[in-house]
Amino acid sequence: MASFFDEISNNRWRSLLLMLIFGIFFAFIVFLFIVFLGGGLFGFGIGIAIILIYAAISYHMGYKAVLKFSGSKEADPKQYPLLFEVVGGLAAAAEIPTPKIYIVNDQNPNAFAAGKNRKVSTISVTTGLLATMNRQELEGVIGHEISHIANNDVQLMTIAIIFAGIIGIIAAFARSFLFFGFGGRGGRNNFGIIMLLGLAIGLLAPFFALLIRLAISRRREYMADANGARITRDPGSLASALKKIQAYNASPNARNVMHANEVNCSMYFSNPFRKQSLYNLFSTHPPIEERIKKLETMY
Repeated sequence: MASFFDEISNNRWRSLLLMLIFGIFFAFIVFLFIVFLGGGLFGFGIGIAIILIYAAISYHMGYKAVLKFSGSKEADPKQYPLLFEVVGGLAAAAEIPTPKIYIVNDQNPNAFAAGKNRKVSTISVTTGLLATMNRQELEGVIGHEISHIANNDVQLMTIAIIFAGIIGIIAAFARSFLFFGFGGRGGRNNFGIIMLLGLAIGLLAPFFALLIRLAISRRREYMADANGARITRDPGSLASALKKIQAYNASPNARNVMHANEVNCSMYFSNPFRKQSLYNLFSTHPPIEERIKKLETMY
């Protein structure tokens, strides 16, 4: 059996490695795109600078947009005293400032953390989660989300989402240049190279960016499960919460989270979409069965 600290240590190193791979891959795609346009190393430097400025603005404004588009409304402590008690207690246990608490009016039992860092963070829970979980299970879910904040996952996932989006924009430009017959300097002599660069950027880049982002998300979910179980000292309650969500997803009345989309889906406690084909390959979350199995073998 694995201890809390074994799981946390293993997942942290794997996540850092994946983030390094993502950064190298991103720089390589930008370099290919600048070469494709004929910009050279100077153009590459200018391109990176512009993208970093865009990313910085998106990073500071992004979590507010996430709250708005998810339908999150600031919670009233008088209406949700148990939720405030649980969040406050677990934040203290994790030694982080208490996050702001939001409610999402949605029957899907789910939650997510958002923010810029430990000091500026939020936790949103759905009305479905509050209606489904008992206190111990709610503590398990909130402990998971608190761990995302304590482990700086809200920063990492925001950065991954932003740069994956930038790669998608670059790919769209590359496809446009390719299909409309443009492609930097060199004319017909370099037409074959231009075609290969355009295809590599326009077709392969979004696919590999997706796989890297999904891998980062899965490793962070395992890590948050392990650390959340450490905070609550009760991995069984988190496993029980996941079993309830698993049962909900299998029921005929199950619904996707209303405001979830391909951009923000990786932020949720569990996959906000119903199980579909190729689930294990393209889901932003590990299979619930695997998460439950890991939790039930922890001590």
